[in-house]
Amino acid sequence: MTVCEYKPGLEGIPAAESSISYVDGQQGILEYRGIRIEELAETSTFLETSYLLIWGTLPTTDELTKFEDEIRFHRRIKYRIRDMMKCFPETGHPMDALQASAAALGLFYSRRALDNPAYIREAVVRLLAKIPTMVAAFELMRKGNDPVRPRDDLGYAANFLYMLTEREPDPLAARIFDICLTLHAEHTMNASTFSARVTASTLTDPYAVVASAVGTLAGPLHGGANEEVITMLEEIGSVENVRPWLENCLERKSKIMGFGHRVYKVKDPRATILQNLAEQLFEKFGHDKYYDIALELERAVEEKLAHKGIYPNVDYYSGLVYRKMGIPTDLFTPVFAIARVAGWLAHWKEQLGENRIFRPTQIYTGSHNAPCIPIEER
Repeated sequence: MTVCEYKPGLEGIPAAESSISYVDGQQGILEYRGIRIEELAETSTFLETSYLLIWGTLPTTDELTKFEDEIRFHRRIKYRIRDMMKCFPETGHPMDALQASAAALGLFYSRRALDNPAYIREAVVRLLAKIPTMVAAFELMRKGNDPVRPRDDLGYAANFLYMLTEREPDPLAARIFDICLTLHAEHTMNASTFSARVTASTLTDPYAVVASAVGTLAGPLHGGANEEVITMLEEIGSVENVRPWLENCLERKSKIMGFGHRVYKVKDPRATILQNLAEQLFEKFGHDKYYDIALELERAVEEKLAHKGIYPNVDYYSGLVYRKMGIPTDLFTPVFAIARVAGWLAHWKEQLGENRIFRPTQIYTGSHNAPCIPIEER
């Protein structure tokens, strides 16, 4: 009998072969289909990047125009889904609302034709189109307001920001938000992507696949970390308090939110881009004192922990960017989900290509031949 070596969290154990994205954690490299994230952030759009991730190549002008038109047409959601969302408790977390809403889409589009390219494309378009609408709708409805209808004349990022506020966003803010979506679209076999692939391997519908991934992303050790960063910066309160706070944190061996990564041992390349985006926003719309705290904390952590490979990750500066755009803190993770749907769908499609249901083994640590004691003797 072969004895398996147990790796907590499956660390370092390949779970799939994939050509979707690549990470070199030692050099701080992230590529989508072989293209560096820095290049995509500078020259591409989120929908163009989504097309690249899902279908494997950058689209031609005609292909991209058709894709954008399809998504624009499908932005609206069924009134029954909207009515269902109105019944959600206003105190509920938006990620829970999104998970329920994403799963509910499967009730309306329940046909499963996983070997049909037309069905796959329809599912991709619907999920990319409707997830932002559902996030924005819940944000307004939990405040007692009717949701704002999508505007067909606005691009993907600008339309989402418009649906949140019913105000057309500044072009710079819309472009920066689009870049943020590109940065968060995919990141190899992270927890939510693994969850999506496991669910996909059962050949269930893609709406269940996305709903399972949303539930995984909601955890504070995954997508929820960007919310925790803002809470941490507010707790620190001032630049002068950074180093005493950090010393206390290290003494207690507490986690420093927004720092460290299972893969990266240098600064996350997405964090570098997000930091630059934050500075562009502050230059145009006014400074944020919490950015000064973040800079000082990064310096202090680097002094103390760089030898351990602990640097800012994607969550560290993303919250400051979203905060400056007026996005509520508890919407940070749903915004992450809006972007990551592209990666989840790419992995769903890839999993269908050569599917085998996931069935890992375990190392049993319990007893054997234990007696079943009658209830009256227990």
